[in-house]
This record gives sequence, structure tokens and C-alpha cells, in this order.
Amino acid sequence: MPCAALIAVWLGVSPRTRNGAIRWVVIFGLGSSIVFASKLAFLGWGIGNARLDFTGVSGHTMLATSIWPVALWLMASRWGHAPRVAFAIGGWLLAFVIGVSRLVLEAHSISEVLAGYLMGGIVSVTFLAIQHNRPHPKLRWPWVAVSLALPLVFVPIGAPAPTQDLIERIAVRVAHLERPFTRDDLHRH
Repeated sequence: MPCAALIAVWLGVSPRTRNGAIRWVVIFGLGSSIVFASKLAFLGWGIGNARLDFTGVSGHTMLATSIWPVALWLMASRWGHAPRVAFAIGGWLLAFVIGVSRLVLEAHSISEVLAGYLMGGIVSVTFLAIQHNRPHPKLRWPWVAVSLALPLVFVPIGAPAPTQDLIERIAVRVAHLERPFTRDDLHRH
């Protein structure tokens, strides 16, 4: 999430690209809202699919597929079209690896990771397609690289994001439950 905010800042720095910042926030916000809604629907009401082992869109995969292609595209903003496209493709490949890591860690099912990759892909492709013929910020790549690394300074590596716990608390409160639904509940029904 800090990287998504950085993208908005990078785009908002120049008056030429300020509208791009607004577009990014709207498109990314819509994609993130769908992830949140899918998780809330399962955790609060058990809406999922046992056959597909689906309990909600993988947030890690969606975030990675939304953010990395755009962040790397912006890193190459001073270069020509071909390097920007190559960097964006590198972002989608990195996001693919992150999605696979969610499977290896058994944090998500294949259907959840695929849904996250698709949702994130829609966000990043939509944003990049809209930005294609619009002014690009002329960012210095070292500045982008350093700012992308900044969240690592403030967030310990391996520390779990508090988002899942927060969504579980919201689901319990909104659905008036004692506890959120779990994957075991999905397969029991």
C-alpha cells in the first residue's frame, strides 16, 4: 500500500501528470475495493466456492500485479516507449512470482491467486493504457528505486500486514458473528 501511495505522489509532483495521479487513485481504489469486498463476503457470510477452494481474491497478488508494472514503468519514465514497456513486463513477471509464493506458502489457493493476478492486471493494464498517450513524469530512476525501498525501512521483513486481521474484525462486527468464516467452514458446508 505504501508503494501505491508513492505512485500517486510521483504522478502528482508535476502539474503535467497530476490528472494521472487522480486516475491511479481511482483505478487502484476500485480494484482494491473488489478485493476487500470478496474477503468481507467470505469472512462475514461464508460466500465462497468450495469446489474452487475460493475464499476471496488474493490481496498480495492483486497488489503486486497492480503496483509493480506501474512502478517500474514510472522508473523508466525518462526513457523511450520500449524500455517503459519492458519494465512494465518485468513488473508483471515479478507479480507472477509473488503470486506463486502465495501458493508455496499455502496462503491462497490457485483460484484466489489467479483472481488476484487478473484483478491486478486489469488495474495496471487499464492505468497504463489510459496513460499511454498522456504526459509522462520525468522521474529519475534512482529516486524511484530509493523511494520504493523506503517502506522496507519502516516495515520489518516478514512482519505480517495487519490488513487480514482488520478485515476479519470488520466482518465479525458487520455480520454479527462470534468469529469469521474459515476455509475449513467452506469445505465443511
